[in-house]
Amino acid sequence: MMRRHRPSSPGARPNGPPESGGSVPQDKQQVRFTAILSGLQQTGRVSVETLSEQLHVSVVTIRRDLDALEERGLLRRTHGGAVSIEPLFYEPFRRDRSFLAQVERAADEKRRIGRAAAALITAGETIALTPGTTTTEVIRGLPINYNITVVTNTVNVAMELSKRKDVYVFVTGGHLHGDWFSLVGSAALRSLDNMLINTMFIGADGLDAAWGASCFNADEAELNSTMMKLARRRVAVVDSGKLGVVANWRICKANELNVLVTDTAATDEMVAPFHKLGVEVMRV
Repeated sequence: MMRRHRPSSPGARPNGPPESGGSVPQDKQQVRFTAILSGLQQTGRVSVETLSEQLHVSVVTIRRDLDALEERGLLRRTHGGAVSIEPLFYEPFRRDRSFLAQVERAADEKRRIGRAAAALITAGETIALTPGTTTTEVIRGLPINYNITVVTNTVNVAMELSKRKDVYVFVTGGHLHGDWFSLVGSAALRSLDNMLINTMFIGADGLDAAWGASCFNADEAELNSTMMKLARRRVAVVDSGKLGVVANWRICKANELNVLVTDTAATDEMVAPFHKLGVEVMRV
């Protein structure tokens, strides 16, 4: 299944995903939008007064910017500022302890990792993501008006991006695996035929230099591995608590990764094996 928004860029194709490559002009408002959303992803909250000082514009201008971003569904206005938006479809899970444990574990680290990983994306790219809390933070940090195509087998990612008119979303088929809103199975695999992915963001239950990136579900591992093989660049987004952890099913070998984005709690000793494999390591 697929949801389409016509790309707003004059150079984009009107009836399909935008072509890869190219640059995006950044006017002053777009620069402010990016700064506001980056601040939100980092802290979860921004204030009008602080943004006015940081961006050297009037509070009236900042209020207009926040109103415009709220209309796009990218934040929620509050008295004196704004907070990160969290879609209402998460509400049924508020009393689910397993869900809350996943969301709350290393939440600040995941936000930083997601923001840093999203900054690696260039205009016109086709990106893909595995299911998970950290990869969800990546899509929350997607730059504005980059005409990005997002390939996902994750229902919550599609829902969170449904308000983004500047993003083209392709959702695989398949049956729903409830662990983290993921679609798996043969239909999902077939939907990826003949697809080229520029950058794949790989979340995992564990990342070990000897075993690789891995997860606890065989169906998810198979689909994630298939997407990974279609990607030109593979970026692991894994917090330090998962480094050295081995799960049952391998997504890819560690030497198949190009970049590892993790948090600053990862020690030199923890990341050294990845450096030896030629993986670029970013600690944020």
